[in-house]
Amino acid sequence: MVEVSGAIRFILNDEEISLADVKPDTTLLDWLRLERRLRGSKEGCAEGDCGACTVLVGRLMGDEIIYDSVTACIRFVGSLHGTHVVTVEHLRGKDGVLHPVQQAMVDHHGSQCGFCTPGFVMSLYGLWMRDPQPSQPAIERALQGNLCRCTGYAPIIRAAKAISSYGAPQGDPLWAERIALKGKIKSISDGKRVEIGEGAERIVVPASLDDFAAVYEANPTATIVNGSTDVGLWVTKFMRAIGPVIFINHLQELKRIAENDSEVRFYAGVSYSEALPVMAATFPDMAELWNRIAGEQIRNMGTIGGNIANGSPIGDTPPPFIALGAKLSLRRGEHRREIKLEDYFIAYGKQDRRPGEFVESVTIPLLPAGEKFACYKISKRREEDISALCGAFRVFVNDTGVVGMARVAFGGMAATPKRAKAVEAALVGKPWTQETVEAAMALFGEDYQPISDMRASADYRLLTAQNLLQRFYLETTGQGQRLRREVA
Repeated sequence: MVEVSGAIRFILNDEEISLADVKPDTTLLDWLRLERRLRGSKEGCAEGDCGACTVLVGRLMGDEIIYDSVTACIRFVGSLHGTHVVTVEHLRGKDGVLHPVQQAMVDHHGSQCGFCTPGFVMSLYGLWMRDPQPSQPAIERALQGNLCRCTGYAPIIRAAKAISSYGAPQGDPLWAERIALKGKIKSISDGKRVEIGEGAERIVVPASLDDFAAVYEANPTATIVNGSTDVGLWVTKFMRAIGPVIFINHLQELKRIAENDSEVRFYAGVSYSEALPVMAATFPDMAELWNRIAGEQIRNMGTIGGNIANGSPIGDTPPPFIALGAKLSLRRGEHRREIKLEDYFIAYGKQDRRPGEFVESVTIPLLPAGEKFACYKISKRREEDISALCGAFRVFVNDTGVVGMARVAFGGMAATPKRAKAVEAALVGKPWTQETVEAAMALFGEDYQPISDMRASADYRLLTAQNLLQRFYLETTGQGQRLRREVA
């Protein structure tokens, strides 16, 4: 029998918070500004893009508290149980002395209007605590999710490089607080299920993965919220009711990564940031794509399982995973079943997921020796969470130069992520030549009926898909050199 608690508890800066009455759709940003009068965090876009609302959220991982930068505008208060939330106000020093990050921003002229500055400060604070001497690429990645329209990034980057000249992280109050806070957070994470509210206002924070499975089986119409990078916009942009809600971002059992000689298995709660080291080592051709998934705050929040489970036609991970032959593990109560990832997507807004069933993990076979693989993301700006197109290509060319296997998958082309089977059939059994590729390029129209929307026209999508196959051919035959950014 699982014990039940009636309050969401977390640490806000240096104060322990206990909330027995909070709505499922209350965002952290609204709660901070309206309930706590902490107005350093700003509302800019209300969709996780601009970074003006950036805060740090610390969570217990093993025996350490790990702090991630997140966007408070789409993070729900109900997801904070057992965490430490740090806002820009907590950087305030004794007698009004500026924090090293703030002083560096002042001295290097890193702020003009100042609206976005608290978000930049918090992103750089999180980076400085992890890496006191960051490289410029590391600084740029940390600031991918922070937009500035008046200062310009050059002085902000100079400030980021100079922070350690004002002090070391070991002297920062938050560094010392981690030790004291570990005991508090462990006491909050006491193995009890949290339940507050009733009906559509109900919030459940399960005690464990098994408890989550039981709760969701009994409440199959509830909304599951992990990273909230999608559901958050349901609230802030579409004003949708999302309750009752089951928050699962705290479940350590869903943050596992299992590897062996033939495959790697990501459990559904693994964030993009957590997956990157394994992804870069195991599938290096996906590392560039990974660093182009939105900004760092979103990568810290968004999860692999969520990107699949929501069935979005423009999700970044399904196309490469489908091309690699990924399998999906679905769970309902104590029962599990496994399907091909490509079979999960049935139609727009419809997936092969039964009532009370959830995505538990995705397993990706390792790329066999000799096979060629690449994936490409096309979007209006480099680091964007919404892509016009995402394509993945995988071929095996035998010793005689003939294509023995081909898998091509796209997202953003149709109502669901799917393979281009007519294109594949035109490649297999043919020599890997320009003529073969050109003949296959003409068949994309048989596989997809692209739509026109604000991101791209149907003609653009079709032409781009053809061009990406051409690019893949040129790169794999040494006729084109792929441009790569440094991946840490």
